Parts: sequence; C-alpha cells; structure tokens
Amino acid sequence: MIITIVAILTLVLAPAQMEADTSDKDAYYQVGEASRDGIGKFYMGREISHVMGHLGAGWLERPRREREERTDLLLQNLSLKPTDNVVDLGAGTGYFSFPIARLLTDGKVLAVDIEHKMLRLIEKRKSVEGVENIDTLLASERSPNIPTASVDVVLLVDAYHEFSFPRDVMTGVVKGLKSSGRVVLVEYRGEDNNVPIKRLHKMTQHQAKKEMSAVGLQWLRTDDYLPQQHVMTFIKQ
Repeated sequence: MIITIVAILTLVLAPAQMEADTSDKDAYYQVGEASRDGIGKFYMGREISHVMGHLGAGWLERPRREREERTDLLLQNLSLKPTDNVVDLGAGTGYFSFPIARLLTDGKVLAVDIEHKMLRLIEKRKSVEGVENIDTLLASERSPNIPTASVDVVLLVDAYHEFSFPRDVMTGVVKGLKSSGRVVLVEYRGEDNNVPIKRLHKMTQHQAKKEMSAVGLQWLRTDDYLPQQHVMTFIKQ
C-alpha cells in the first residue's frame, strides 16, 4: 500500500497563505499551476510540497517510526561531539531534539520551528522530562533566526522539501553555522520508485546538491544506511 507521508516539520506557509503569496516577485521563485500535492510555487525546477501542521503531531511520535525509518541509526551516525551546539530545524514535537540533547553533555540543542504550538509542546516536555539543554526558537517563513556563527550542526529531517522560501531559510542556516559547521539533510530518496512516498515529498541527490550549492554549501557525502532516506552532509564552501 502506498503510504502518504507529509512531514510535519513546519517551516512553510499554509495553503491559504500560499494563495496570498502568489504575487511574490522574488527572482528565485516561480508561481505556476499547482499539482495535487504541491503549492504551485517552484524553486530551481522543484515544486514545493504541501505541509501538515501541528494537528499531525501524532504522526511524528508514532510508535512504529523508529522501526520504519531506523531513526536510531540516524542518531548513532550523526557523529556528534559532547560540546556541539545542534539545531533541529523544523523540530516539530522534538522527536530528535530530546535524544540529541541527552548526547550533548556540554552542548545544547536549538529546537527551531515556525509554529508556536510545536514549541510549546517541546517546552512542556522539557519540564516533564527534566531536560535543560534544549532552547526553543521561533522561526519565520524566510529565516530560521539562528544567531550568527553559533552552531556546529544543523539537522533537517523530512522538512526541507516543504519550506516556502528554501533559499532564504538556507541562507540563514549558512549564516548561523560556525566555519567548521555542517548541515545534515535527510530526505526520502527521490531516485527510488520503490520508496512509497509521493513524489514531492522526496528529493534526489542531484536536486539537493544543486539547491545547497546555491547558498554556499558544499556536498561532503551521502550515506544510505537508512531504509528509505538519503542522509546528505554539506559543509560551508
């Protein structure tokens, strides 16, 4: 059965907002006919997909997620140092923020999202679980609002393909990275027709490299140890 997975990591516009934005004159974006799963806005030849907001938070925390996506392997292979400052960009419910925070004995996680409700969920969970090294940060549709040269790693899991202003957001990411910092971009493999995800919710390596290069990020490697997703690592050029 084809599974439709719409990432809930929400640095994007809602559909109603997208309609109001069709007059956007940014040279990097184009507006055209929307496909069934897209918003009718295009970046570097790629249509941006629809997004689900906070009402779908249960999908992120579904019990079978670790088994299906092997999120445990992703965490094991992030090669984090205990002193790293890590951004979970499009943090949603904090699914990755909390286990990463527990790995950082002297570092911290910056959980970034565009939805107040998601950030409130994380703050509530921090209190319940007694996790102190997570800070929440409200982003805008055009900027992650990460302080300049402040972070070592930026993690994006199944979120980037939904950003309404991907070039703007990633320019902010590059600004926020330290000189030795890296971006870890996790997306369902667009080249693989056997991955049961709708087309606009997947990305090919070629497309990801093109879009990351446009903001000054250099491809370092792609790991495919996950069942269905690329794990693509980029560094500042």
